[in-house]
Amino acid sequence: MSDLNGVRSEDHAENGNPQASWMLETRGLTKDFKGFTAVKDVNLRVQEGHIHALIGPNGAGKTTFFNLLTKFLTPSAGSIVFNGTDITRRKPADIAQSGVIRSFQISAVFPHLSARDNVRIALQRKLGVSYQFWRSTRVLNQLDERAQDLLEQVGLGAFAETKAVELAYGRKRALEIATTIALEPKLMLLDEPTQGMGAEDVGSVTELIGKVVKGRTIVMVEHNLNVVSSLADTITVLNRGEVLAEGNYDAVSQNPAVMEAYMGTTDAE
Repeated sequence: MSDLNGVRSEDHAENGNPQASWMLETRGLTKDFKGFTAVKDVNLRVQEGHIHALIGPNGAGKTTFFNLLTKFLTPSAGSIVFNGTDITRRKPADIAQSGVIRSFQISAVFPHLSARDNVRIALQRKLGVSYQFWRSTRVLNQLDERAQDLLEQVGLGAFAETKAVELAYGRKRALEIATTIALEPKLMLLDEPTQGMGAEDVGSVTELIGKVVKGRTIVMVEHNLNVVSSLADTITVLNRGEVLAEGNYDAVSQNPAVMEAYMGTTDAE
C-alpha cells in the first residue's frame, strides 16, 4: 500500500510495524503566494524518537515548510497534526507551548549574557516565570545546577561565565542547542544547524547533535549531506515545493530524480 508521496506506508514504521507512533503529520500541506505555490500538497509523517531530515535544492520550499509548522505562515490548504491533535489554526505561541521548539539558522542567544545565564533564562521560561535576578538564592542555585549540567552536556562546561558574544561560532550553536533542550521540547525543529561553519565545527556540532538529541524527535533542514547521512533516520526530498522522494540516505542518494534535482546530474559519482 502506498501513500500520496509514493512511499509504502509500512516503510514509515520502525521494524515494519505499521502502528508506529507519529509525532507529527502534515496532510496535503500547501502554501500559495499570489499565484506561486511554494509548498504543494506535502504529506509528511515523523516517527516519535526519530530524526527526520528535509533536504532539497535552493527554492525547494524547505524554509516555507518550517514556517508553516511553527505558524509563522498560515497554510493555504491542508492540515498539521501534532501528537494526534490538529494544530493548523493554533497561534505560534501556542505551538511553542505545546512543545514544538525551533532553532533558527542565525544564533538566537543573548550575546551579552553569559552562557549560564542564557540557559537559565530558558529554564525559567519553561517554569513560566520571567527572568529575575532577585529570585531567592535557593531557586537560582537550583537553576544554576541544571544550567551547568546542560552546558556540560554540550561541551560548554568550562565556558559557563563566558559571554555568548565571545564564544566561537560553533560554541554559540552548541549554546543554542543547550537553551533549546532546556525548554524540554517534544519536537525539535533544527533549521540549518551547521550553516556557515568550517569543517571542524561541522564535525563537532554533528557529533554533539547525535549525542544530546538521542531519543528525541527531530525535524531538521540541512544542506550538508554528510550531516544528514550521519544523523537522519528518514530523509524527505523537496523540489519545487513537492515531495520528490523519501527514505533512508542510501535509497534517497541513489534516486535518479533526486540526483538530477539536487545535484544537477543523473550520473552517480
